[in-house]
Amino acid sequence: MRIQKATVNDLDSLSELFDLYRIFYHQKSNVKGAKEFVKDRLSNEESVIFIAFDANNPIGFVQLYPSFSSVSMKRTWVLNDLYVRESVRGKGFGDKLIKKALSFAEETGAKGVLLETNIENITAQKLYEKIGFTKEKNHFYFFSI
Repeated sequence: MRIQKATVNDLDSLSELFDLYRIFYHQKSNVKGAKEFVKDRLSNEESVIFIAFDANNPIGFVQLYPSFSSVSMKRTWVLNDLYVRESVRGKGFGDKLIKKALSFAEETGAKGVLLETNIENITAQKLYEKIGFTKEKNHFYFFSI
């Protein structure tokens, strides 16, 4: 397996994976929309995406968005998206993608990496905790449309 920082040259592979990721979260397939979304993030340098390959087959990705902590005056990264093809889950690819994201955060001098997941996604929660993430207990998060 190899993991590399994605570029627009990886757009076709990423678009397919991103579409599968959205389907996992009960969205309708939209490969064209996925391609445009990912292209915009990469072209505008609005996110950092690492893509994993098994041989030459794209099998997963992790996407990070930059944020900042005013109090610590440091960058933070939001691990917003993580996806591994269903056919290769349980083989450590998700673990390696997250560790790549954490390594990147360290390389960029970030305060840390923040992520969130659905309460029902127990599998992901176990993975995050195994890697060293802890559940936030001191803050509430609010959302408005």
